[in-house]
Amino acid sequence: MTLALIADDEPALARHLQQLLAAAWPALRFAPLARHGIEAAEAIAALHPDVAFLDIQMPGLTGLEVAQGIEGATRVVFVTAYDAYAVQAFEQQALDYLLKPVKPERLARTVGRLQQALAAPPAADEDARLAAALQRLLPALGAASPPTAGVAAAPPLRWIRASVGELTQQVAVDDVVFFRADDKYTCVRTLQAEHWIRTPIVELLAQLDPAQFVQVHRSTLVNLGFVAGTRRDDASRLFLRLRGLPEELPVSRAYVPLFRAM
Repeated sequence: MTLALIADDEPALARHLQQLLAAAWPALRFAPLARHGIEAAEAIAALHPDVAFLDIQMPGLTGLEVAQGIEGATRVVFVTAYDAYAVQAFEQQALDYLLKPVKPERLARTVGRLQQALAAPPAADEDARLAAALQRLLPALGAASPPTAGVAAAPPLRWIRASVGELTQQVAVDDVVFFRADDKYTCVRTLQAEHWIRTPIVELLAQLDPAQFVQVHRSTLVNLGFVAGTRRDDASRLFLRLRGLPEELPVSRAYVPLFRAM
């Protein structure tokens, strides 16, 4: 049977969607409702649902951030209250969406698309469409803004002030293998040591050279100069092998196309 997860910080809306889905798709099973983005991410990682209905604006992690962290084959349907500009981003990239308040006739079309998609193996370009749609949607949500006209963009970040124990050091960005979010801090990993800063991943991504650092997971940025190759496990999950370090970095489904040529 097909398993679905619904994530929404408004319980009444989540229950309403579940009732509509139960009527439109009687064979569908439901995981416990996720009340925020962190619960949704943890449930998807533990239960591997066939489909996740993700509200876009949730505490902890947004629906976009949850989608970026999915490593399995879970299909994503966004549930959004945003206007046609955001909806257009989904439509053009063949990702489905539900506009609040959800209407039964619109939900029926979504159910039909999901049933058709789940009956066939994932398309080769599905990951690329997911990544492209997420990037197209960010400006619509105000998550990214172009530089103000007439104002030169700031040069990429070159140094990081980071801590090791009681010491604060200047770490050259070129020496950083990867950045990884860990609770309230971000780990700055070099070949020699781990350093800790309070700057969130999203702020670092805006300051780093995009030709040098790319996001491979909602919590991880990697320096491409240290990527030695890739590996897939028995579940077809992709991992990055790093020059000079024994550990590997998992790549979320949305970012797999970045390394398809490797």
